[in-house]
Amino acid sequence: MNASLERCRIAVVHEWLVNCAGSEKVLEQMLLMFPHADLFSAVDFLPEGERGFLHGRTPRTSFVQRLPGAKKRFRSYLPLMPLAMEQLDLSGYDIVISSNHAVAKSVITGPDQLHLSYVHSPMRYAWDLQHQYLREAGLTRGLKGAVARGLLHYLRQCDLGSAHRVDRFVANSAFIARRIAKVYRREAEVVHPPVDVRRFALHEAKEDFYLAASRLVPYKCMPLIVRAFARMPARRLVIIGDGPDMPRVRAEAAAAPNVRVLGYAADEALVHHMQRARALVFAAEEDFGIAPVEAQACGTPVIAFGRGGSLETVRGLGSHTEPTGLWFGAQTVEDIVDAVGRFEAAGAGATFTPRACRAHAERFAPELFRARLGALIEGTWERFRGERPWAAAVQRGSVAQSTAAPETSGAAGSGQAPSVASASTPSSELPEQKRLEVSPRLRNATPAT
Repeated sequence: MNASLERCRIAVVHEWLVNCAGSEKVLEQMLLMFPHADLFSAVDFLPEGERGFLHGRTPRTSFVQRLPGAKKRFRSYLPLMPLAMEQLDLSGYDIVISSNHAVAKSVITGPDQLHLSYVHSPMRYAWDLQHQYLREAGLTRGLKGAVARGLLHYLRQCDLGSAHRVDRFVANSAFIARRIAKVYRREAEVVHPPVDVRRFALHEAKEDFYLAASRLVPYKCMPLIVRAFARMPARRLVIIGDGPDMPRVRAEAAAAPNVRVLGYAADEALVHHMQRARALVFAAEEDFGIAPVEAQACGTPVIAFGRGGSLETVRGLGSHTEPTGLWFGAQTVEDIVDAVGRFEAAGAGATFTPRACRAHAERFAPELFRARLGALIEGTWERFRGERPWAAAVQRGSVAQSTAAPETSGAAGSGQAPSVASASTPSSELPEQKRLEVSPRLRNATPAT
């Protein structure tokens, strides 16, 4: 960190603190980058045993923290959260960094404060995935469905409005950068999130089974993977994970003796299977997707759905001289069966080498994330300060006024306040004129329609 940032007062804003998942891994690295920063969040209900990644921070929370039943049903208060985030007083900070997938960027900052937002995704359930979420929640019709659609419309307006409060967007993948461009009509730099590759040691010897490991939720398509392997009885599949889709997964696996469902597995067991699997099968359309990177850190190639973050985390066969996996084009049984066949026909271990997989995964190491994001913040802060020449101009004008002889005629003599143009500041340094000339924050601000 350069000296100018060390002198800055920095606030980090996170949506809500209830567990330690993917976005919290990013938050942890931000707190390591800025050990003097203060932390803000809508709510903080982290269990005592999971608070280590905060490194002793006590977050300042919003009024939602004190609402009835918030600890168990804080998501029920989502419509209030844009308002709640606006009530957080950040006026004493130079730089505000929001870690956003819903409402964190709703905080209010002033013209002399830099607001940089690291976006895990725009509010997916309010934008392009609205219909999928309504179907999965059983809210496609009826009074509850109508209320849900109304609330999502309101959240879209809040999300779009808060985008105008951000000076610079950073996306966790090129896929999310395209979402930001579509929804907010703003450009975003890409800094891939950190993956703790040290937890996943390279293991070159592979065994004769495929692995699918993730939370068992609908968009992960785990029942689809089971159905595909039911068509391939000579190939073994191990499923690791738990969640609401577990009954569907077990029902599909009951008709496939080559599929073994382990359910939840401790960290050591997960790493053990990732190290020894022939390949990880990944059928989700993810914003980024950490599991494929973790598998590659073990030296294990990935057979992935070729949309979303997988296009950035996996080097597909034919797209690179040292591929780390291959992609399939559609979330169907036939495409997965075809992809497994192509994987084996390519020579598997000879084509997708463990060391190439490991080398690719190391590109996402936490220290590289800190270096990339740190350089981006430093550069943005320097440019932001450079956009404020009026600060120095006002100071020069104040000094000139305090040392100059009092005027006895004109505007001063008449008791009228002098105009900005009559002060010692040259017209070329007027604040409004200068900001309109150089500020990128006034460009690309057309709202989505």
